[in-house]
Amino acid sequence: MNNTFDFTSNPHTRINSLTGEKILVSPHRNKRPWQGQTEEISSEDRPAYDEKCYLCPGNTRADGTQNPDYKESFVFVNDFSALLNDTKIEHFEEDDLLSATAERGICKVISFTPRHDLTLPEMSTEAIKAVVDLWQQEFTELAQKEWIKYIQIFENKGSIMGCSNPHPHGQIWAQSSLPVEIEKEIAQQENYFKKHGTTLLTAYWKKEVEKQERVVIDNEHFFAVVPFWASWPYETLVISKRAVQDIRQFSEEEKIDLAKTLQELTIRYDNIFKTSFPYSAGMHQAPINSGDFSSFHWHMHFYPPLLRSASVKKFMVGYEMLANPQRDITPEFAADVLRKQSTTHYKKG
Repeated sequence: MNNTFDFTSNPHTRINSLTGEKILVSPHRNKRPWQGQTEEISSEDRPAYDEKCYLCPGNTRADGTQNPDYKESFVFVNDFSALLNDTKIEHFEEDDLLSATAERGICKVISFTPRHDLTLPEMSTEAIKAVVDLWQQEFTELAQKEWIKYIQIFENKGSIMGCSNPHPHGQIWAQSSLPVEIEKEIAQQENYFKKHGTTLLTAYWKKEVEKQERVVIDNEHFFAVVPFWASWPYETLVISKRAVQDIRQFSEEEKIDLAKTLQELTIRYDNIFKTSFPYSAGMHQAPINSGDFSSFHWHMHFYPPLLRSASVKKFMVGYEMLANPQRDITPEFAADVLRKQSTTHYKKG
């Protein structure tokens, strides 16, 4: 890398190796005073059971279905699914200008725990491992449907990220075509694999180990880093050290380590501003029922919006919407902040 200028103070552009896109880094702007919008900090005092919550055990959901009295994690087809299983695949196109294709899919909701008052960082490692087991089970079952080409596992945490229910939960969307972000990552990873004979993310996590500038977690099976190309203030990337294509390939030992990694990372997030840290997070995995994707390497993105405090968020507007992502604090600064956080949750310390 050319070090003729100071990455900590001079504006510069970085390249996202997974997508090929640009990110503008403007560290000098971090000193500007903030007079913009601040967010309400939601109350963290929730009961262990809420009779009005459609995810709590035994409660009735919007469609009249009653939840079982579940003890660990629980999955069901979303009552308001964005994708529908009975959609007939049709294509519409007019004059190379108007084009649309019907999308078939299945959307599921996973309640992580029967406890309404917990979030992922407050759950035990064993409870998070049960969620990982269910992710693996659901992926395996959905992949058996030949018309499904991609499965997206994700979580939106916090009302600031559009989460409509505070009960800890995530989602699984399985669909008949490939999303645009996956198509970009496939192309970048295939190109790298053809050129170097190894997966892009294997080379990347090993490079980060050498540099030790952005590493957050490094255990036997997983690696968490603030990526060199991060767009969001405290964005992180979790990478499996073994180059697997999807969650079905994880061993018991790897699943335990993944649960520990997710617990530690989310605890560190909460400890930054002593608040229940919001984020959107999700796994990127190889397409299914679509051919060979041996160059694709499993990973998980965390995109948290908080910037300066529990009430000040990063907005993706203006230049970000019209040109490319831009950030003020450097990824190196963010990694240093995360590394310094305790791995004991602040509410229990």
